Amino acid sequence: MKKTVIVGASTNPGRYAQIAAGMLKEYQHPIVPLGVHEGEVFEEPILDIRDKPDIQDVDTITLYVSPKNQEGWYEYLLSLNPKRIIFNPGTENKKFLEMAKAHNIDTVTGCTLVMLRTNQY
Repeated sequence: MKKTVIVGASTNPGRYAQIAAGMLKEYQHPIVPLGVHEGEVFEEPILDIRDKPDIQDVDTITLYVSPKNQEGWYEYLLSLNPKRIIFNPGTENKKFLEMAKAHNIDTVTGCTLVMLRTNQY
């Protein structure tokens, strides 16, 4: 299973980050919710990205924050050494994508939900 960091995690059930968290759990992928608001997502605490928590063995980072809100976190997210970063719709960011590729991180411009449902995750 692929440990996935969800950047932009939310307790709001109408947010795609929340829907993705539920679907990732349904498909038995361990999740690490990361955001700026306190709470829990499917029994996992939302870690405060401002604390830059040390997260080990990251397979995938899936982004649910706009390019503008990604800017301060490039180096931190790259330091987690993910195998890939998924740029969900609305999170596409050429600069961060190029930085990830320069670190030999696979990048996907796509939708985590669709990838899970079509066995492409």
